[in-house]
This record gives sequence, structure tokens and C-alpha cells, in this order.
Amino acid sequence: MTATTISRRAMLMGASAVAAWAASPARALLQQAKVGTAALPASVEALIGRMTLVEKAGQLTLMAAAWAGGAATSLNPAGGAGSFDGQLADVRAGKLGGVFNGNGAVMAKRMQTVAMRESRLKIPLIFAADVIHGLRTVFPVPLAEAASFDPELARRTARAAGAEAAASGIDWTFAPMVDIARDARWGRGVEGSGEDVLLGRLMAAARVRGFQGEHGLAAADAVAACAKHFAAYGAAEAGLDYSTVDISERTLRETYFPPFESAFEAGAPTVMASFNEINGIPATANDWLLTDVLRREWGFGGLVVSDYTGDEELIAHGFAADAREATKLAFMAGVDMSMQSGFYIEHLPDLVAAGEVPMARLDEAVRRVLALKVQLGLFDDPFRRIDPRRERTRIRTRETLALAREAGAKSIVMLKNDGDLLPLPRQGKGIALIGPFAAGQHDLIGPWNVYGTDAEAVDLATGVRATVADPSRVSVTLGSGVDAPLAGGIAAAVAAARAADVVVLAIGESQRMSGEAQSRVDIVIPPAQIALVEAVAATGKPIVVLLRTGRALVLSGAVLAAPAILVTWFLGSQDGPAIADVLFGKTGPSARLPVSFPHATGQEPYHYDHKSTGRPNPPGPLLEYKAHYREFANEALFPFGHGLTYGTIEYARLDLGTGQIAGDGALTVRATIANSGTRAAEETVQLYIHDLAASITRPVRELKAFRKIMLKPGELQVVSFTLRKADLLFVGRDLKPTVEPGRFRIWIAPSAQAEGVSGEFTLA
Repeated sequence: MTATTISRRAMLMGASAVAAWAASPARALLQQAKVGTAALPASVEALIGRMTLVEKAGQLTLMAAAWAGGAATSLNPAGGAGSFDGQLADVRAGKLGGVFNGNGAVMAKRMQTVAMRESRLKIPLIFAADVIHGLRTVFPVPLAEAASFDPELARRTARAAGAEAAASGIDWTFAPMVDIARDARWGRGVEGSGEDVLLGRLMAAARVRGFQGEHGLAAADAVAACAKHFAAYGAAEAGLDYSTVDISERTLRETYFPPFESAFEAGAPTVMASFNEINGIPATANDWLLTDVLRREWGFGGLVVSDYTGDEELIAHGFAADAREATKLAFMAGVDMSMQSGFYIEHLPDLVAAGEVPMARLDEAVRRVLALKVQLGLFDDPFRRIDPRRERTRIRTRETLALAREAGAKSIVMLKNDGDLLPLPRQGKGIALIGPFAAGQHDLIGPWNVYGTDAEAVDLATGVRATVADPSRVSVTLGSGVDAPLAGGIAAAVAAARAADVVVLAIGESQRMSGEAQSRVDIVIPPAQIALVEAVAATGKPIVVLLRTGRALVLSGAVLAAPAILVTWFLGSQDGPAIADVLFGKTGPSARLPVSFPHATGQEPYHYDHKSTGRPNPPGPLLEYKAHYREFANEALFPFGHGLTYGTIEYARLDLGTGQIAGDGALTVRATIANSGTRAAEETVQLYIHDLAASITRPVRELKAFRKIMLKPGELQVVSFTLRKADLLFVGRDLKPTVEPGRFRIWIAPSAQAEGVSGEFTLA
């Protein structure tokens, strides 16, 4: 076959977007990141020449803020380095470039005042934080929001989160997480956008644009974004957090690199190194990753920061003998700023003085830190984001809470709705809310939120009672704890179910079961809750299951048999109202699964765009000596892209036009999507392809585009997509983007396993 190589950018974006990108503000931002420090003001550049080795290493040191409960009291009464007083002393001495996860504008003002009045060089501090899915207004966890298949929604929530963060004195957020996650056992999948590369790219770019705003990083309501974790953190072996990654360069380039490149295209000026090793070399000391690829190949000129004690962990990896060597290895590989270990301030001055680290490398890293501070406007006004009055008025506003409710409703996926049990009527039915998540100020906002609290969120019972016509018709019974039974709980739940017309079972994971360090060997609903569901199901009452989760779960037994199932994730500040909006039909379900729900844990890792084997099992019965498990086919229980609406959606009349892409031309394909139901519906129409024969084997399906459309009852729409040669690229044998002529299968369908309408076209 003859291979044609074209640009990486075309592979990432599609040819149709390249021209628009060339004239966009995002391109200007990327170019600014590429030149890095070239645009530093002369006065700031001159600072580097005046700095001591200690002051230079101080700019490269980032520590957790030693500030408790919003009070300016020492965490360590002795006033040591781990105390607030100790940190102020480090600021005076020029030993600290910034702090993270502090507590508000009052703290930031006090620290910045010391930096600007009492330090020798008056270099402003940078204040960073883990603003993953909101500050005090908490939005759905990122995986839930990815289910919306709505990058613009992600941009809007990130914009609101960034504005709240900036109002509380924060300059820099350690988000978005753009790791592709294909093993549901891995707990940190909740922070990302799921298993698909296209969806991951779009969400990464949208969140960067949202955090950073539309008026440049110097705007008072902008925060700098940080794409993390570079790279392949989501490929941790056996889904075990922090574990080894052994992976081909082709898979890195096809699957795990593209969302980072999209984040940089959108203007992200910083990136965080990941904890894991890649093929024997920890990412934090991986010069191929951080220098050859990131700097030389991609031209990234921004700042690389370690993850929390990532440089220190080189010792436990067995890659560095001691702290001094770990410092040298991480720094020379390309990590500019060290988070939390204190290694850089402790060892870099001596390493440079001894000639083991070049002064030029030290100055390069300092320039990148100062360049970020310049971009953020901190040299013009170190207090631009530090205003306690603004903090009081711009956090948890009516507008942000309304957005949280909207985002929550748009993130809920309806897996089943047998017999059109949903939506529930607002009046006339007795409803039994049962389960550990039926009521209570717990497990609402989800994992990885530093500043929001469950106490400020609205629970399910409150949301339901505010929606129904007669709140007295709603009973609430926990029935079980998350992990353990409650004394008399099942009996009480059964009694409540028998007294009601319909049961709403709120079950699943607690927020401590997803997130960092929360890998699970068995991704099932805990046994205590299963016993509750089985007992309630035995009453014969119709059941709606609400699944609270931060990952794909295995569903079986009475849970899977329930006529209606909604995946409600962790939705944040407006959790209960958002669920009620969908449960009672104020908002129709429109979200789709960003991850495949497997038949069993043993199927993991699983992703829809897997390769075929030489012995695929054809559709139908399981055949001997074909690729499948003894128990079920090599497919998902509920596939990527799956999600139902309150309409009745039908796909018909595939139009492939000429059926051919020739030269630099394009192919427009169309399908007719109809709603024959009695309710309006928002449908997510998805386009998949399969390259039937290539020099590198290709996935059984690849998502290439999607569109969301609104359909009134009885309405039909013709949905069109345009494919170009650039959309058919893959990483070839030479590890460069390549496209080859041949035949392609195409589907316009409602999920990665649905047939929808399908046909073939050719690339000439």
C-alpha cells in the first residue's frame, strides 16, 4: 500500500478545522507557549541575573499552603517549615515560588504582601489549586460531564469554576485531567473524559478554554490551566493507581498523547508529569517524554510541574539512589517546578555549584516560571485576583448554581426504560426513596473537590420533594449503608416499598470509592446494597435504579432486571434537583456513556475501539475457537455512546453520496433520524468508521464525529457529516500520521455497538 504522510495537526483536528485554527486566538496562545520566555519584559529578564542560586531554586519550589480553616494560625506551634509562619519566612528568603490548595483571598493577601514588601527581589507568588470540577459551586465530576457529549457545556462549567477560583485568589488550576482511561478498576477515571480519544480531545480543549477565559491569562477572572498527567497515567497496569505502564510508542501516539496536544492547541501553558513509569523510566525523569516529545517535537514552551512529590518518588521507583540524584534526574529530564518534596530548594543550588546541573538549564526553568507569572499579570498587579470582597460576592451565585443544575441534568444517562416507566408523574403516585443515597448530606459532590462541601449541596430527597405535587407522598428509607447492612434496614425498606406505587432505589458507590488511590478489584455494587435491592425487587413494585458512581460498574441480578436505570454519577452542588429534573421529565435524558459498562470485572480493561483478532466471533451464538469469554461475547453490557431518551428514536436512509473520497476532496454522508414517540428528545448522533484493511490493524470502530439534535414528537431530521482524508489518518509503521487508500465501513448510530445505518465507502 502507498502511504501518504500529512501534518500531526491535521490528524488531531481534521482538515476542516485547520484553516479556522490558523487564524484563531488559540493559535496565538500556542505560539506564545512555543516561544515561551522570549516575550519576557527586560525588567523581569534582568531579575534572573540578580538572583542567587537559592532564589532561583525557590522560584522552582511549590508547596502545599500551611493554612488551616481560614485562620492565620500556625499548623505547627513551633513555627517550623511546615507551618504558616515558616512559609512566610521562606517567602521572605526567596525560597518559595508559590503555594497550592490554600484557603482563600485572606491567606493569599497576607502571603503576597510579604513577598512584595519583605522579600529581596519582590517576585510575586503564584497561588495554585486543584479546581477539578468546581470551587464552591461544584459541578458534575468530569467523567459525568463527559457523558453530556457537550464540549460547550464543559467550557461553560470550567469558565464558572475558573472565575470562582480567581475570585478566591487562585492563579493556576491543576486541571484538566486529560488521561484516557480504559480500565474501570482505576479510580482516577472519574477525573477524565472516559475511553474515547475524540471525546477526550474535545473535552480537554473545551476545559482549557473555559478555565482561561476569553480575554487572556492576565484577566482578573482567568486561571492558567494545567494538562495532566503526562503521560499514560490512565494505562496503569491492572487498573492499580500509580502502577507501571508498559506500552508501545504507537499506542502512546494514537491514544494517550492526542488529548494533551489538544489542550496545548487550546492554549494550556502548563503540564504536569505523571506518577507512573513508562517502559521502565518514570515519567517524572523521562527525558524522551518531557524533552524529546514535549519540547523538541511539539514545540511546547510552557512550564512542566511535577505531581505531588513525584521527584521524591523516583527513589521508591528504584530509579534514583537518593534525594540529590532524584533532583538531578527530574530536573535534567525536563521538570521545571517541583511540587511538595522540597528537593529543588534543598539540592539544586549545590548541584549547580558542583557543575552537575548547568546554570543555563536552571535559568531556563526560572524563565518559564516567571513567564507564567507574567502571562497571569502578576508582575503588573500581584493582587489582581486577591480581593476578599470579590470573593464574598462571586462564589456560589444564583447563575453558577443554575449552571450546576443544568450540567447535572445533562450528565445523567438512561440505560433502560422498559415499559416507559420514566418519567414519573409529579402527582398521584406514592414514591418510596430507598437506598444509602436516598437522603443526607453525603456523597453528593464527588471525589477530588478541595473547597466544596456536601453540606452546601442539595440531596435527592430534597430535590424530589421540591418537584412532586404532594411531598407527603414521598417516603425515605435508607435500608442499608454503603458497605454494611443497617439493623432492621431491609425490613423497613420492604415495608416502604409495599406502601408505595413506585420505588426509586439510590444505590452505588460512595465518593470515597472513586478517585485517587481508589482502585477496585471488583467494580460491583457492594453486597449489602445488593441484598437490599433483591429484597425490594421481591415486592414486585416497579423500580427505578439511580446509580451513583465515578466509573463504569458491573450490573447484574435484580439491579440489571430493574425496568429503569439512570446513571447519576456525582453531580455536585445541585445533585438532587438535577436528578429530579430528569426523573420527572422536566428535562429529558440526553447523556451518553463515555465509558463501556462491562459484563464482569474480569473483562477489564475494555474499550469499544479494540482490535479484531484473527478469530472474531461473528454476530450470534458463541462459537468454539473464537475470541470470546466462556460466559459472554467480547462486547460491552452497555457500550460507549449508549443512552436512551424519552422519545422513540429511529435511524434510516443512509446516503453515502458518491461513496468515495478522492484526492483532497470530501464525502458528505447523511442519515434520517426520526422521533416517533410522544415526547421531545435530544439525540446524540454518532459517526463511526472501520478501516477494513491497512498496513497497521485498525480498531473495530472509531468515533469520528457526533452531533446533538433536538427532535419534537413526530419530527425527523436529516443529519449530515463530512469526511475528509485527514479524518482517516492513523499512526503508521514509521510512527508518523499516515493515510492509505482502501475500503471503509461506516455507521451512523446511537452507540458504538448499535447498527444504526451502515454502509461502505472508499478512499481513492
